[in-house]
Order: sequence, then C-alpha cells, then structure tokens
Amino acid sequence: MSGSAFLKVEGLGKTYPGATEPVFDSVNFGIEAGEFVCIIGHSGCGKTTILNVLAGLESASTGHVFMDQREVAGPSLERGVVFQGHALMPWLSVRSNIAFAVRSKWPSWTAAQVRAQVEKYVALVGLNAAIDKKPSELSGGMKQRVGIARAFAIEPRMLLLDEPFGALDALTRGTIQDELLRICAETRQTVFMITHDVDEAILLADRILLMSNGPQARVAEVVKNTMSRQRQRATLHHDPQYYRIRNHLVDFLVARSKDLSHGRAPSQPPEVCPGLESPPPSIPL
Repeated sequence: MSGSAFLKVEGLGKTYPGATEPVFDSVNFGIEAGEFVCIIGHSGCGKTTILNVLAGLESASTGHVFMDQREVAGPSLERGVVFQGHALMPWLSVRSNIAFAVRSKWPSWTAAQVRAQVEKYVALVGLNAAIDKKPSELSGGMKQRVGIARAFAIEPRMLLLDEPFGALDALTRGTIQDELLRICAETRQTVFMITHDVDEAILLADRILLMSNGPQARVAEVVKNTMSRQRQRATLHHDPQYYRIRNHLVDFLVARSKDLSHGRAPSQPPEVCPGLESPPPSIPL
C-alpha cells in the first residue's frame, strides 16, 4: 500500500495486562479513500480490537493509526461505528435516535436541517414507514438498518462495521447487504468491516485482509477482489472469478482451523516490514 493511503496502520500490536504474548503484533495495512475493506480471521486473532483501535475506543500497545495523515488518538465523529448489536436508545424513536447523532455532529444546525438529514438517511435504508416507531416495535433487521442510517447520517469520513449482520436471518442480511452496497456506491464511503462470512466479503469488499491465528496474529494475505464493483448478490455465483476467490479464502480459513484443532503454533505469515511500503502481498484472484 502506498504512502498516500487515507488510513494507515503501522506496526499495530496489542498485549492485554497479564498476558505473556500479544493478541496481534506487527499489523500493517492501508485503506484508500472510497475503498471497502473486509477483515477475516478466526476468533482470537484480534479483529474487533483492531476495529476498536481504528475507532479510537481502545489503545494499542504498540504501533500507530493515521487517518488522513492525523494520528487517531480517541473517538471522533469523523469515524462512524456500527456494532454487532444495534445499540439504539430504547426510549427514543427511530427519528430521535438518528437526530441525537446528527445534533452531536452539527450542534448549530436548525431543527429543519436536522429533520432533513434524518429523513434523507432513513429513506436510504428504506425505513420511512417506521421513522416514528421505537426500537421495541422493530424487527432485528430494521434495528440494524437504523444503526446503519445513524452512522451514515453523521457523514463520517470512515465507516467501521463489526459484523453488523451476523445475528440476522439470511434473507434480511441479504437485503441489508444490497442496501449497504447501494449507499456506499452513492456516497463513496470508506469502509472497514469485520466479517466471518466469506460470501459477504466477496460481495462487499474491494480487498480482503486475511489474519493468521492468535496469539501474535498478523495480516497474512491481502486478497484483491477483481470482480466488477457493479456485482450483485443474486448473480455473484455466475462470475467465474467468484469461485477462484471463494476457494482461496476458504482454503486459507480451513488451514488455520487445522492449526487450531491440532494445537499447532500459529502459521506465521510472510515477513512484514514496519512501514506500509512493504505490506503482505496483494493477491488478485
């Protein structure tokens, strides 16, 4: 990754108090503006911790994160986060949940400006009819849409997604994936997303980071998605590139699973230089 990357992660490591080894170390990658990047790896490799460090919600033990050449040193409305749970305030309506975030970003806005911003992003996720309902009146998928609308409504420079669709049924998940693709295409949003779903990564991501097992996990490979950005979930499997990419990702994860099941030491990735000039090899599949 070139030095001009919008987001740079350099030599990132995390060791928890009392632990003898870091969960991950020497993690290096970059994300270009407007790029959608997914990260995949088995539990325990530190994916959520990495996302929390990018969000400024947690500190790394070593290394640095830079966004647009400024070091990330704490939470910021420049980075929107969507967690596995919707994290909505149950006493507020859909409108009020999103308005709260909008007013936090632009405290000087008039009520009319806030209302227009809220309604714009509620419409983008297809929830016009539920705008005045409270979370208890919504399905799980609708709640997640509200969380996505709230993150987009503050117009962050980067969106961080921690398995936001993992608890949803397949039909709902597919619908929201399609909406996320459409919104990202419209807004040119920069996205970093954790997922365990190989097909979801292929559908959404421009590049996929593959993590080795923890402890001492690292970015072992960077897989470039060579399929068209206009790809659609319904026709994804008709593209011959799809199976090459999918098989490579599955083979990687199966190999890491065997390491875990046999109690072997983590498979170490290729040597990685501290800077972003020499990241793990990007594999176009």
